[in-house]
Amino acid sequence: MMDIGAGITTGTAELREATKMERIGVHSHITGLGLDDRLEPRPNSQGMVGQLRARKAAGVILRLLSPSSFSSSTVSAAPGLSGRAILLAGPPSTGKTAIARGMAATLGPDVPFTSITASEVYSLSMSKTEALTQALRRSIGVRIREEEEIVEGEVVEIVVERGITGSGKSGRVILKTTDMETVYEMGGKMIDEMTKEKVLAGDIISITKSSGRITKLGRSFSHSRDFSLLSPSTTFLPTPSGEILTRRTVTHTVSLHEIDIINSRTQGFLALFAGDTGEVAAPLRAQIDVKVGEWREEGKAELVTGVLFIDEVHMLDMECFSFLNRALEGELAPLVVMASNRGVARIRGTEMRGPHGLPPDLLDRLLIVATSKYLPDEVRQIIKIRCQEEDVEVGPDAEDLLVEIAGDAGMRYALGLIAVSQVVARKRVKSSGGGPEAVEVEDLRRAYGCFMDPGRSVQWLKEQQGSLLVEEITGSENILQGQSDKMDVV
Repeated sequence: MMDIGAGITTGTAELREATKMERIGVHSHITGLGLDDRLEPRPNSQGMVGQLRARKAAGVILRLLSPSSFSSSTVSAAPGLSGRAILLAGPPSTGKTAIARGMAATLGPDVPFTSITASEVYSLSMSKTEALTQALRRSIGVRIREEEEIVEGEVVEIVVERGITGSGKSGRVILKTTDMETVYEMGGKMIDEMTKEKVLAGDIISITKSSGRITKLGRSFSHSRDFSLLSPSTTFLPTPSGEILTRRTVTHTVSLHEIDIINSRTQGFLALFAGDTGEVAAPLRAQIDVKVGEWREEGKAELVTGVLFIDEVHMLDMECFSFLNRALEGELAPLVVMASNRGVARIRGTEMRGPHGLPPDLLDRLLIVATSKYLPDEVRQIIKIRCQEEDVEVGPDAEDLLVEIAGDAGMRYALGLIAVSQVVARKRVKSSGGGPEAVEVEDLRRAYGCFMDPGRSVQWLKEQQGSLLVEEITGSENILQGQSDKMDVV
């Protein structure tokens, strides 16, 4: 364990450089809960359709957690609360994960949101309680306020000098404001940064003294006629006024888990990109908690209560449930949102049965939000949203057929056919010599014939009984009732 008595390292400078790649995912169209200023749900808004009561309940919980998430004056302010837990309970394909994603989008990027599947705690190379501890601490943010010294001005001249052998280099840069002009000496790293940012005379730059990071803000109005150095994206700014060296208060938000890893690994911030970060010693976490407490007392930091979403929570066992019970009583506890599609089921690791597969003592702590199956009109709206998100044009008759398939074979199966049917439609158009690439009924029929839904899969298993390697099918007919085909498969 590293000695952190001298201070906790947060690695905020490096964290600001991290970026994420976006792609089209199952819930990438969701941008919020679709609530108005009075926390009333709109029928179709921000990618959310239906589930009005569940969305409103989620909005009320977020209002208690983070008052700033809703800026309307019609909703009275309340202090941010932590250590709460809610359960989203409902059949499959009723929007439980979508509601959790909407909650994350509503909270904004500065509020930590961690999403895990309960089965993940059994697949990591660490104990179950350690995996849950890391998930909980990823969901608690520390908003740190720091004062940074910033050098900002217009570049008058850059001079670079190389040594006789050519191995070393040094130089100076002259910066000015409307009130003063100063010369700064530059070393090799600063010259490399200047070259990387392509800084020239006439540019307005800012330099962070602590890290040496250079930001090119724009170009001075006095050099607006240097057409050979301009580009369509050039931004013109007036020459700064006042002192060249100023102090600014900068706010960074990092999670407790990130602080844990940065201070427990020799590679520091780079350990966050190594995948499995391993276990963190409890004494180190205790020291970090004490230090964060000191920062809070000094007014240098504040805690940001985030959200931990545990999908398929019924997959946890009694050891995990007992740990969560205790963790929810702690001071550093996020809002825990759980989701389950089980009815009265066996609690994993015991012979007991409980509602939603959860023990009674944990259920006592939960606010339960129910979701229900979508109505046909709501299914149609969801299909339209997904077609728009995936950039797929679907004909009116094919849209009607998708709604029918969703009712018979399930929402997820119907949505999965959209992209497959587009491939079939493109092949049809190409073989016919051209035409619109809109998905038609014929394309859906072909895709439907290539891929089985769960009901037809069970029926096929019954027909193949005796020919497969392992058979455990009993006489029960309640496994999955095969749906009757309402279309001719081509």
